[in-house]
Formats: sequence, C-alpha cells, structure tokens
Amino acid sequence: MRHKVDKHTFGRRQGARKALIRGLVDALVEHGRIKTTLPKAKELRRYVEKAITMGKKGDLNSRRVLLSKYPNQSTVKTIVDDLSKRFMDRPGGYTRIIKAGYRTGDMAPMALIEFVDYERPAAVSEETVKGATKEEVAKKKAIAQRAEAKRKNVRKMQALSRKRNRS
Repeated sequence: MRHKVDKHTFGRRQGARKALIRGLVDALVEHGRIKTTLPKAKELRRYVEKAITMGKKGDLNSRRVLLSKYPNQSTVKTIVDDLSKRFMDRPGGYTRIIKAGYRTGDMAPMALIEFVDYERPAAVSEETVKGATKEEVAKKKAIAQRAEAKRKNVRKMQALSRKRNRS
C-alpha cells in the first residue's frame, strides 16, 4: 500500500504549487509552446483547458474569475480575446503534449506542451518577404529584432544569476 501519496502535489505545499501552475499557464499563453516535465505538462493541461473554456464566455464575470486565478492581466486578455476566439468551434482538447526524452541531470521525463494550432514562428528571410509590402516587411523585422533582444536580455540575466550563485 502506498500511504499518503498525493498525485498532483509535485512535492510542494499549496502556495508554491499554485505559483508554479500560474507561472506555467502564463508562460504557455505567452509563448504558445513550453518545455517542462511530463507530470507538470499533464497537470498544466487541466488548468489551461478550463481557462480557455471559461474565456469562451467572454463576459465580465469570466474575466474576473480568470483574473482571480491568474492575476496577470495580459494573460487573461490573451485567453479571452485571442485563444477563446481561435478555439470557439472546438469543444475541447486545445493543447497537445509531445514527449521530448529525458533531462540529462536527473533523467526526468520531459515534454513539450503546445496549443494544437501552434506554428513555430519563422525567421524573417528573403523567402518570407517576397510579395509583401514594405510596411509588412518592416513590421516582421521589428518583431524579430524585439524577440532577439528579449532572448539576449534573458541570457544576460541568467548569466548574472549563475555568477552570483557561484560566489
């Protein structure tokens, strides 16, 4: 017998578990695809699917309920305005989980969780800009530059954090 085994706790107390789920929901809604451990991805799917279903109503009450669960306003705005419109005719199953091998440090099973209509953003190249107007090309390049700057900033912050942790 396995006594006192909770299925969905991840070895965390309630507050830390809620914060973990909120962070994962925010990241998935923002990026459309994230890589995490398989049990976290399976648990995350429950929360994201319920949030999108609630966002389909689109009324003020559903926004307030979502804000109480996920206090990031941009996340709730994206769920209600974008995701719920994309999946309006779909009765459920908004995400897919793809197994991605094992993490090298502790051999934890990893998975990619993404929305079913996720398309990887293409790099701006000559092939993608053929037939586009100058304004569209400028917009695409500006978006690509902002994404690259954000990645560099994140890498810089991670390097500083590692440096501080080593000392």
